[in-house]
Amino acid sequence: MKTFGPRPHPHTPGSPWTVAAGAALAIVTAGAFSTLAGLLVGPLHEDLGWSRASVGLGSLVNMIVYGASAPFAAALMDRLGMRRVAVGALCLVGAGAGLATTMTAPWQFVLYWGVLVGLGTGAVATTFAATVTERWFVARRGFVTGLLTAASVVGQFVFLPVLSWVIDAYSWRAAATALALAAAGALPVVWAAVRDPRNGPAPGEDAARRAVRTLARAAHHGPFWLLAGTFAVCGASTNGVMWTHFAPAAHDHGMPVTVAASLLSLIGIFNVAGTVASGWLTDRADPRRLLAVYYALRGLTLLALPLLLTSAVDAPLVAFTVVFGLLDVATVPPTIALCRAHYGAGAPVVFGWVSAAHQVGAGAVAFAGGTARDAFGSYDPVWVGAGALCAGAALLALTLSRPRGRRVTPPAPATPRRSRALPASPPPCR
Repeated sequence: MKTFGPRPHPHTPGSPWTVAAGAALAIVTAGAFSTLAGLLVGPLHEDLGWSRASVGLGSLVNMIVYGASAPFAAALMDRLGMRRVAVGALCLVGAGAGLATTMTAPWQFVLYWGVLVGLGTGAVATTFAATVTERWFVARRGFVTGLLTAASVVGQFVFLPVLSWVIDAYSWRAAATALALAAAGALPVVWAAVRDPRNGPAPGEDAARRAVRTLARAAHHGPFWLLAGTFAVCGASTNGVMWTHFAPAAHDHGMPVTVAASLLSLIGIFNVAGTVASGWLTDRADPRRLLAVYYALRGLTLLALPLLLTSAVDAPLVAFTVVFGLLDVATVPPTIALCRAHYGAGAPVVFGWVSAAHQVGAGAVAFAGGTARDAFGSYDPVWVGAGALCAGAALLALTLSRPRGRRVTPPAPATPRRSRALPASPPPCR
């Protein structure tokens, strides 16, 4: 197996679970920013008179920047350390939200929310989770990846009804201000908790150059394109259709937007259980088969959705939200595990590029979904198309090869054991 990055140096005192908790706080905070953009479309249109297309442009830029920043942030963590990058990301999202309260023109939304918030949220997303687990955990990597991915889900969905209530009761500016204050409050905790398992950032290659070099090397391997392709479908069938078009599609059937937002929050609640369970399974089963099952089941739920949407919330629709929630982010732990198995210590940067494909898929289908709605007067073709993409992703996952020279998932030891070669300071969690 080829190695695509430096090996970690586990010599820094500190509890792996303390680091994971600090990382989770940063991820939850950044995740809440991802939620607000969808709630701002109507208020910005009504308050500032902006067209929905101009607001949508800011959201599109946010998705693109979010995806593009991930691999560079992962490489930057090798140079500056996880703590500095995480704190810098929180500063960016806080500044973007604070500046957004002063907006008077659409280009400012593109800059403040599209660029600043996009950079910050992309830096402390799933690639951050992959880096934390790569450096601090061994046998429980899948489980911890599931926990940290679930933290992002908590930020994205659990706060959705809260932010919606703040906008209704006060204003969209109050919601943006609340998020800016939340980022400021998280800063000292993240600074104190997040550490690298070494005495400091290792000097080395420029982060941007390393990210590009890693992409160039990974691009010569077929598994990279299969992982990127399946994860692009993941983005298309979650961010692209569900997070972007579920509320307006439900509204087309007479359902109030606040009720649709509550259903999305319910999806988020079950996301947490599904992602943690997926991480646990990833430590014990073949990640390729897990991905195939997840995408196949997700495709079936999307195909069924046009038959379930009504003006009221009934048992079948609740069942859909539960099943889709369990599957929604479950693809992340096995995808990270496969990146690690194929690309070794360089997996966080490789996964950053795979995540970029996720955002490309999300942005493309988010735009295509709106276009289809305008053309056909219904979202039904969107759900059918997303279901078909998931079926294709399930087949692609099964074609992934095992990395030569090692198992896809190494067997976990029955009990935690410290290596005798390590010093007395606490090692990465096993």
